[in-house]
Amino acid sequence: MSSSDARPGRRNRRRVLGVAALLGLAAGLGGCGFHLQGAVRLPEDVLDVYVATSDELTPFAVALRQELERSGARMAPAAAAADTVLRIARDRSGRRVLSVSVSNTPQEYEIFYAVEYSIDRAGKEVAAQQTLERTRNFSFEESKLLAKDREEDVLREAMARDLANLVVRRLKAL
Repeated sequence: MSSSDARPGRRNRRRVLGVAALLGLAAGLGGCGFHLQGAVRLPEDVLDVYVATSDELTPFAVALRQELERSGARMAPAAAAADTVLRIARDRSGRRVLSVSVSNTPQEYEIFYAVEYSIDRAGKEVAAQQTLERTRNFSFEESKLLAKDREEDVLREAMARDLANLVVRRLKAL
C-alpha cells in the first residue's frame, strides 16, 4: 500500500471524528438545558399593554414597544383599554468622563442609561417602582469625533434594548 492510498482514509476518519464531536457537543448542550435566547412570549392575560411615558421617542421607549410587539403584545391606545400598564417614571441617559489626558482632554467616557418603571395590572400595582441601569465605557479620540459620536449612539441604543428586554422578561415573570 502506497502512502497516497493511506491519505484519503485518514481524511475520511478525521471528517467522521469531527462530525461526531460536533454532534456530541450539540447533544450535550441540548441535554443541559441550553437554548438560544429568542423572543419572550407573554402570557395570554398580558397581551394588551399600554406604555405610559412622558417621551415616546427615547431609545428605551422605542425599544420597549418593539420588544413587546415581538413578544406578542398588542399596544393599547389608552391605559383603560389595557390588561397591563407599564409606567415609565424616568428614562434618561448621559455620559461621565472617566479619564483625561495630560492636556486635560477626555480620553475615556462612561455612558449610562437608567430607567425607573412600575407595572399595573387590573388597576393594581403588581411591581413597585424599580430602577434599572446599564453602563458602558468607551475610549475617545478628538480626531475621530464623528465616529466616536456614532459609537456612543450605537452603545446607547444597545443599552436601551437590553433594558427593554429586562422589563419584558419581568413582565412575563409576573
